[in-house]
Amino acid sequence: DIIKEQNRELRGTQRAISRDRAALEKQEKQLELEIKKMAKTGNKEACKVLAKQLVQLRKQKNRTYAVSSKVTSMSTQTKVMNSQMKMAGAMSATAKTMQAVNKKMDPQKTLQTMQNFQKENMKMEMTEEMINDTLDDIFDASDEEEESQDIVNQVLDEIGIEISDKMAKAPSAARGLPSASASTAATISDEEIERQLKALGVD
Repeated sequence: DIIKEQNRELRGTQRAISRDRAALEKQEKQLELEIKKMAKTGNKEACKVLAKQLVQLRKQKNRTYAVSSKVTSMSTQTKVMNSQMKMAGAMSATAKTMQAVNKKMDPQKTLQTMQNFQKENMKMEMTEEMINDTLDDIFDASDEEEESQDIVNQVLDEIGIEISDKMAKAPSAARGLPSASASTAATISDEEIERQLKALGVD
């Protein structure tokens, strides 16, 4: 990759500039010491020569900062370009994908498919509602029938117990005609049945 190679070269250049600056700073300190020595000995000419060298060295050191800043700027621009190239590649791939999808997708067919889905979904909802209503009717009718039968069974059980008790005391036809007291005991009047029904809350 060209951009990766350029980034490696720029990093190498930056390291070289840093090494050169460090060397210049070392020389700068040495010149400063030499100037101080010459000043103590009173050698003004030597101080002037060394001072000129120090000025040039400091200018060179300042140039390294400028070059280093330029290299950093170039490195940043390279990274930005690399990012833009990646973005452009991603957009290109996305555009191709969208083109392929659009070619395969027919708007009319898609619309028809959506309409068919909505129609079938409505049919399904109607069918489900009809089935639920039918089941509700069946279970409701079954519940009402069971409830009604329970009431009837309760009434018949309570009345039937008395009837069976009284019928058990009545003689059968084979044993002859019942006596007056037995006949009276075995007979249940309509008033008694109505009384028992009212007691159960059944009109």
